[in-house]
Amino acid sequence: MQSSEIRKKFIEFFKARGHVEIPSAPIVPLNDPSTLFTSSGMQPLVPYLLGQKHPAGTRLVDSQKSFRSQDIDEVGDNRHTTFFEMLGNWSLGDYFKNEQLPWNFEFLTRELGLDPKRLYVTVFEGNRSVPKDTESIEIWKDVFSKVGIEAKEGERIFTYPASKNWWSRSGEPENMPPGEPGGPDSEVFFDFGTPHDESFGKECHPNCDCGRFLEIANSVFMQYQKMPDGSLKELPQKNVDFGGGLERLAAATNDNPDIFQIDFFDQAVKSLVAIKKSGSNYKDDPKPYRIIVDHLRAAIFMVAEGVEPSNKERGYVLRRLIRRSMVYSRRLGMTGDEWLPNTFAHLVTPYSRVYPYLVEKTPEINEIITREVDKFRKTIEGGIKALKKIFGRAIGGVDPENLPPGMKLENNIIRVDGNEVFRIYETYGLTPEIAQEIMTGWGLAFSDETMNECQMAMKKHQELSRTAAAGMFKGGLADQSEATTKLHTAHHLLLAALQKRIDPSIKQRGSNITSERLRIDVSFPRKFTPEELKKVEDLVNEKIQENIAVTREEMDKSEAEKIGAQMEFGTKYPDRVSVYFIGNKNDYFSAEFCGGPHAGFTGSLGRFTITKEDASGAGVRRLYATLH
Repeated sequence: MQSSEIRKKFIEFFKARGHVEIPSAPIVPLNDPSTLFTSSGMQPLVPYLLGQKHPAGTRLVDSQKSFRSQDIDEVGDNRHTTFFEMLGNWSLGDYFKNEQLPWNFEFLTRELGLDPKRLYVTVFEGNRSVPKDTESIEIWKDVFSKVGIEAKEGERIFTYPASKNWWSRSGEPENMPPGEPGGPDSEVFFDFGTPHDESFGKECHPNCDCGRFLEIANSVFMQYQKMPDGSLKELPQKNVDFGGGLERLAAATNDNPDIFQIDFFDQAVKSLVAIKKSGSNYKDDPKPYRIIVDHLRAAIFMVAEGVEPSNKERGYVLRRLIRRSMVYSRRLGMTGDEWLPNTFAHLVTPYSRVYPYLVEKTPEINEIITREVDKFRKTIEGGIKALKKIFGRAIGGVDPENLPPGMKLENNIIRVDGNEVFRIYETYGLTPEIAQEIMTGWGLAFSDETMNECQMAMKKHQELSRTAAAGMFKGGLADQSEATTKLHTAHHLLLAALQKRIDPSIKQRGSNITSERLRIDVSFPRKFTPEELKKVEDLVNEKIQENIAVTREEMDKSEAEKIGAQMEFGTKYPDRVSVYFIGNKNDYFSAEFCGGPHAGFTGSLGRFTITKEDASGAGVRRLYATLH
């Protein structure tokens, strides 16, 4: 069964049961500064799980794009991916276990055609704060009995502690911060029937990691909230938060435990097999192929939402994905970018109907990823040579790629100065993680002490960078050059002009300003028309011609809010804030919370031009502009 068919069946199944379909939120969160990426279906819905009314009602269904950076190192086995789609159905204080679990079973067995005999379930065994979930156990027994299966505990139904059958964004109850919602869950596993590998334990069971079982569905009963005193309090409404990984469901319907053989990946993998120049085939050594197609797919979705490679936060994660893909392409004998074009196309095509913006943005996405590939290709050889020098000094001039037969190193662990590894990153762009990946390819690894020293050096470097930039590089500025400063001032004019010429409710959702251009994300439900953009552009140029003074004033945040000063959504401000005015404080064109820097008068900016407009996510538009 094709993944698109599974997605469609799921949405239609729950729409027929009174659910309203809601769009996927972006993987770059719009209103959650606490996290870099949307990593689960529930993340965009937290306010509604806590009691806020959702405009679409109490029964919702969606397919949520998600990314988990913590899974990067897990990619390479048959089941882990960084980017994935999570099919979700939601009850916001409406129905609960008695409806959810039978519906879940019906969808899996009737709609997807999975054999009930190959389904196993798990429930929460209870702890000091929350009792054993006996209600779910009884419901599951009844559900299985209706298809002629006696579901006994320990045979078909298994109980596990909170480490396995409790869900919150932070994991187990003791790790949940105050205010966080969570609850016990009930998971469904598909049995592929593969022989048990006793290296994972004497007995096989649903949560065994040997590969026989694959979790395909998880019904979370989101009914608790962590309190400041550490206790769990029942929420006023009992919620259902269901998550079913689309890729895993596709693997189950295909009766193949390797999710990289489903339609999202199979053609991309075949294209790599066809052009590889060395290394093993997919069957013998699938890890390089899996890492390349997973990381490239994730990179495509990230770039489509405005993330660009950099050395910090989201950009650092994207850079690591692209460069790690390149490291593994080299293991297949590809030292250029020949792995990229065909693989790229095969990863976009399966999403062309449900996410058409990927197709629309393909040239831009391809350009950004190719630019990063070219940049790294020019430096990777130098970085590898530097790694070899470190290795040679550690054990006496031996080439790590060609260790002499019989040479023994204790666990193949190398202890060197972590500061040297960090200097390779500074010089050649080999992040510590990628340097370790390259060493792994040689059958070696840096010691924990080496990697800890390297990470400490990196943190120190980042802290120095933040300190140097404090108060100067606010609002997404790349630097404080004259060109960037002028574009920052134009950025304020642009936001005000959008509000005055199109819609006063428009709010900023993010920005990035370099010496060449400005970029702003704003809340707006549709594409701007050319006529609207012309009106905005003309108004900005009109204010530039008026040569208005730009002034800064410190004031109480409450006063700034009263006079209508703009603030970036999701940003926390202190009680005293800096506000920049374009125009008189009592009769201004623009007023914004901002740390600067800005031009002294608008007349110095030059001619303003909007160069591009496109979507950045659901309900968010992205504008690019220049000065000349």
